[in-house]
Amino acid sequence: MKLKVKLFSCVSCVFIALCICACKQLGNTAKSYHFDENGVSREVLENYLERAITQVYFLMPNVPGRREGRNPYYEDDVRMIKNIGAKFIGRAIYRWGGESLLNSPEFQDQAKRIIGEMHEFDPDIVFQACLFEIITTDVNGVPIPDWVFAEFGLPVEERNFSYEAMLNENGRMVDHWRENSSVPDITRTETQMWFYFLAGYYINLGCEAFHIGQVELIGMNDPDKSAWAGVIARMRQYAKAHAPHHWVIIDAHVPYGGMVKDGVSLLDFNSFPLRVKEVLDKPYEGMLEVDYLDGIYNKSRGCTTPSGWSCEHLPYLVEFDNFGRSSKGGNVSTVETHFIWGWDEISWLSLQPEAYRNDWIRYAWDWIKKTDPNGHLQMPGGRMITCPNETDGNYRANTKSEACPVGYSQEETIKQLWGN
Repeated sequence: MKLKVKLFSCVSCVFIALCICACKQLGNTAKSYHFDENGVSREVLENYLERAITQVYFLMPNVPGRREGRNPYYEDDVRMIKNIGAKFIGRAIYRWGGESLLNSPEFQDQAKRIIGEMHEFDPDIVFQACLFEIITTDVNGVPIPDWVFAEFGLPVEERNFSYEAMLNENGRMVDHWRENSSVPDITRTETQMWFYFLAGYYINLGCEAFHIGQVELIGMNDPDKSAWAGVIARMRQYAKAHAPHHWVIIDAHVPYGGMVKDGVSLLDFNSFPLRVKEVLDKPYEGMLEVDYLDGIYNKSRGCTTPSGWSCEHLPYLVEFDNFGRSSKGGNVSTVETHFIWGWDEISWLSLQPEAYRNDWIRYAWDWIKKTDPNGHLQMPGGRMITCPNETDGNYRANTKSEACPVGYSQEETIKQLWGN
């Protein structure tokens, strides 16, 4: 009897020891998402990029007066994000023009509430706001806060931002998008004040990541990136004092592989469209290829990062971009253009059969990992599309259901690839 007790005791001890060992191993493999005023490590940055999803307008599902801001499927979007375990919510604030939205208390209160509720579920989730390459005359209705004047050492006065004062003085990129809708020139003081204001405004809402758009267009008159460097330094200084983690994670579309000044990247990571190539003998199918057009694969530049660590190639995201359809129309060959079978990338994906959409996302995920381990696929969660559709002009990855009858059903594929 004593022998049996001793044997049972020994077996129990071994079992407990194995459990402790397993728990330690599990803890050692748990991914970290910690960053602070000292920056973001490469490990943590790539953990976020591995769980990045485009979720356009997520923080603005019910914006008064804006059709694209109304989202009847918001609750299902929340469910999907929780289900797949997303950590980096890309383009959660997406505003293309329409600057007077920033005067809306409803918009501000809504964004703060949503961020708070999501952080109750997962405090590590980071929300990205977009600071795009556009200004319209609507900006003339946005007041300049005192703290913006103070930052630039200017006398405080009661006035609004000036559209005219942000334009390139030689007329470059003026009315570039349409009449009274231009690309701002980052060398103009008013433009610098505008970008600093946007950064502070979005940080105050709780956003800790910025996509600053097509920086080469905005930097049309800033070849050595001095103006950009000054603006981004101001953004980071504001974040150090006001952001929850005292840091912001900044990226931009970089057609030349990076935004590097004197060996130091101004960005935490790079981003770029996928650049899908047509498979000519298989109509409507697409593939990825190194050196196709201006794709970023194997071309992300080496640098010292804003956080202080060095790399041969800065990590980057590639995304399903939206930019309309070809002048030739849809469903026609447009090889050697940015269009894929006549459509932008997300519209092209949405037009494929469900099985092919899921297979293609798996293919892209695997291809990027094998081709360039510095690259990461930003999953298509929600984005506007321009092709004929029955989904109110939007693609969403949600599993099609009664709660979201317009879902395209890539949710479970994303969850599987992310290893949940």
